[in-house]
Amino acid sequence: MHIDGYVFGRIIINEKTYSSDVIVYPDRVDPSWWRKEGHYLQKEDLSGIVAEKPEILIIGTGHMGVMQVPESTIAYLTKQGIEVHVEPTGKAVEIFNSQPARKKVAGAFHLTC
Repeated sequence: MHIDGYVFGRIIINEKTYSSDVIVYPDRVDPSWWRKEGHYLQKEDLSGIVAEKPEILIIGTGHMGVMQVPESTIAYLTKQGIEVHVEPTGKAVEIFNSQPARKKVAGAFHLTC
């Protein structure tokens, strides 16, 4: 998967535009990602990603970085063997696209705020 572009409220992945928060798996995009508490990421919000067992998870916290990712969520993911990067979505997209192809990478991107 490749992210072709991101602007507030919109992300383009493999030439397809999405206007809601997304999870990017190595082989597909889930365009209907929603969190239990909108701007607070909990481990329950990432169950599909954990089941996929990526080596790396890139989390985009929104244009201004408003979505909070508590240390407990990061610790949970790390315990699952997942390397975690948390950044505002613009920077997270850059990190996602810079990952080596040989790595199993997933991304969870909040597109607004």
